[in-house]
Amino acid sequence: MTRLNVESITTNQLEAAANLLQLSPEMRLRLRTPFREITVQVPVLMDDGSVRVCIGHRVQHNGARGPTKGGVRYHPTVDLDEVRGLATLMTWKTALLDLPFGGAKGGVSVDPSELSRTELERLTRKFTERIAIALGPYRDIPAPDMGTDGQVMAWMLDEYSAKRGYTPAIVTGKPITLGGSYGREAATGRGVMIVMREAAREYGIPWKGGTAALQGFGNVGSHLASFLYEEGVRIVAVTDATGGVFSDSGLDIPALTKHVHSTHGVAGFEGGDPLTNEKLWSVPCDYMIPAALGGVITKEDNANELACRVLVEAANGPTTPIADKILAERGILVLPDFLANAGGVVVSYFEWTQNLQQFRWDEEQVNSALEKKMVAAYREVAGVAREHDVTLRTAAYAIALRRVAEAEEMRGL
Repeated sequence: MTRLNVESITTNQLEAAANLLQLSPEMRLRLRTPFREITVQVPVLMDDGSVRVCIGHRVQHNGARGPTKGGVRYHPTVDLDEVRGLATLMTWKTALLDLPFGGAKGGVSVDPSELSRTELERLTRKFTERIAIALGPYRDIPAPDMGTDGQVMAWMLDEYSAKRGYTPAIVTGKPITLGGSYGREAATGRGVMIVMREAAREYGIPWKGGTAALQGFGNVGSHLASFLYEEGVRIVAVTDATGGVFSDSGLDIPALTKHVHSTHGVAGFEGGDPLTNEKLWSVPCDYMIPAALGGVITKEDNANELACRVLVEAANGPTTPIADKILAERGILVLPDFLANAGGVVVSYFEWTQNLQQFRWDEEQVNSALEKKMVAAYREVAGVAREHDVTLRTAAYAIALRRVAEAEEMRGL
């Protein structure tokens, strides 16, 4: 599969909404152009005494609405174009959910599975040290992303705090013992489920008893699968990098979760028939859910093969613009990524707020507030889509662009 250019996708998708809003060429340029881009050398002392040099990036796309917010990913494919595109998506995501943030993203080009725990810690501390000049609880707040987790955030917090004093609001997605929020780990998956449920009600798509297929069983995919299973949605197929499994009668998600925890992959699960990632896309279902890497739905590979009623973009940028048009022509509803998977940044906002106040919410309060935010965002997007007869993606972009453009205008030049 051809590697995705996330930046080109976000730029392409922005134009339709900018046309709808009749934004000036000057404002379009301001909204497209990142505020700050940092590329750093990250030397890492390896356990064998050698030194490995990695390249890291942090892009702050737009801070008109508040400090920039976005994850840090460790993955071999990380480059500046990808980080720039994902930072742009974060700007629209935080604006769409009406959070007082702008958008940022960071990453290091490295395979974390190749590093020992001590090597991973050294990498994290050095990367944090190199970008710390641009970080701050009112400047830029990182969070976990692909290849990173609460432990990585704990190291980032400690490295930053060592020179500036204890600053829990510098990162989100932290362990609970270091100021993390209850409900944060499952928040993205929960948010996807809420948006799916609202769309099912509006469009008359089966919910309890409906069928879903899922690509990716990491943090987002596994939590989403559990929530759907509890809601009575029948998950008929799941794949990840190791392989996949299919059962027309529905998979036992608790059993699959235990299998993945013990074997570190979906492959080999005995509760269904083996399934390849390539065959997943042609599985008949109500909801097809890419929840792993971007760029997996393309004209060349599978846009014409999807046999679903709804494509749920739990991953960032899973659908290319050409594939998006094909899905619209085929009548397949698309729940866009920066609406569907915004639950994580919503609860990151709650965590940041708790850290600044030094007051912790209980999990029920977090989940209740998340539900309100996600439902309100979906209904606003659906209303704009109906009013202007556009896709949910264009409607979501229009809402986000309008909010950021208004902030830019109010701030002036």
